[in-house]
Amino acid sequence: MSDYPSEITPNEGERLTEVIKDWALAHGLTVRPPPAVVAADADPAGILATAVPVTLFPSPFPRVCFEQGIAVQKAYNELYASISQDEYFLAQVVKEIGDSDNFITELWNVHLRVKEEGYVQHKSLGLFRSDYMVHQDGAGSLPQIKQVEFNTIASSFGGLSSQTSMLHKYLSSTEYPLLEKPVRRGVLQLPENESAARLAAGIRHAFVEYGPSSTDYQKCVIFLVQGGERNIFDQRHLEYELKDSQELQIPVFRLRFSEILQHTSLANGSGRQLLYRSPQLPSHTFEVAVVYMRSGYGPSDYPDRSAWEARYHLERSAAIKCPTVLTQVAGTKKVQQVLATPETSSSSSILSRYISKDTASISSLADTFTNIYPLDETEAGLKARKIATDPELCKGYVLKPQREGGGNNIYRTSIPPFLKSIPEPHWPSYILMQLITPPPIRNTILRNGKLELGGVICELGIYGTCIWDQQSKEILHNEQAGYLLRTKGDQSEEGGVAAGFGCMDSCSLV
Repeated sequence: MSDYPSEITPNEGERLTEVIKDWALAHGLTVRPPPAVVAADADPAGILATAVPVTLFPSPFPRVCFEQGIAVQKAYNELYASISQDEYFLAQVVKEIGDSDNFITELWNVHLRVKEEGYVQHKSLGLFRSDYMVHQDGAGSLPQIKQVEFNTIASSFGGLSSQTSMLHKYLSSTEYPLLEKPVRRGVLQLPENESAARLAAGIRHAFVEYGPSSTDYQKCVIFLVQGGERNIFDQRHLEYELKDSQELQIPVFRLRFSEILQHTSLANGSGRQLLYRSPQLPSHTFEVAVVYMRSGYGPSDYPDRSAWEARYHLERSAAIKCPTVLTQVAGTKKVQQVLATPETSSSSSILSRYISKDTASISSLADTFTNIYPLDETEAGLKARKIATDPELCKGYVLKPQREGGGNNIYRTSIPPFLKSIPEPHWPSYILMQLITPPPIRNTILRNGKLELGGVICELGIYGTCIWDQQSKEILHNEQAGYLLRTKGDQSEEGGVAAGFGCMDSCSLV
């Protein structure tokens, strides 16, 4: 299997393109077409879908690295649940980021406003995803995973990931054995992937943890989404899994972030139950048990003060939020940088503040960390500034803001001129991360009906679901929830599928 995936003939490429395109459309491995494919005014009713970019073959991925990511996920869930409960630490993080990042400051102000009047809901839901790349120091050395980032809000592609695994399993039994260089049935080691079902199970657990309705209305779940969402089918797969429950009837509604105040209100009294009235079902009112946010993660969702009032309105309600403001702040790159700061003779690792020192979890977590530096005026920060402003040293690094979603990072030689373009007091709102060097592999990407053959880089995401009580500090639910593999051409810096950089993939364990 050293030559896997092998090159295919043009006719085989045409055949696989046809099979994959139709399978994807038949099984919801789809997105709304981007403007480059179909102009917005050509589909005003939003009735079109196109196959998501995907690899022709599942990419080879080291089994030892895959199992490392799976094994450490529950420890990561517990770690970030604990961080979300540490208001003092998060306040310090916000302070260190400073006024240079108004978005994080505004988020924190929402928390402070709710804290002043008192939270009525102490339970939190996390649908997390920890992203990794394989790092190998040199030929012959054991590969390890190193964390790229930890996502605490809108951790996407769980729905499409399980479908991608199904696609590659289908191809491995029907198409790969027919190639000129065949891959026999059963040769590929394709791990099970139930990411859609397991993420939906996390929401279902939160729906139950909410307890019975305390109004006369039926409970529901709200998916809080962006207008014009192209990645809608990824979200729909979770919704369908949630509605497919045999034991529970769980109504699910999609609500645009921009329409929160228009369609929701708080019940009279001190309980602050969140009530939802669907514009399509005006005779029905629902009590919202869970708000699952697939929006609200970036400044573009908050164009004016009413958007921040809407977030405050949700945060002070009795609905279980995924995530709360505290959990969203816990997912900033600054927190990742502080966690990765190694232990020294004068200061212990902050990990021991959240995870017992005598457990294997601390070393398991620390093994996934890569070198991350602040850009403040500490000793480590001054060292990072030298690296970031040096035209040669910067070539091994990426500069990251406190943002979710693709397209926000600054790479290599673009770092020095970027830093010169912004005021120096704003530098501390960024972190500097050493680039991870994955081993080279090749694959073919099918994107918008065209094949792209060449070197690729894979990024593994491991999902986790966690429910905890902010007041009692009790973990009520903690599970690993499947995986995601995203792949991009090795000449591309960014890897976001929805942002147009990467594609869907699955693992062939080696």
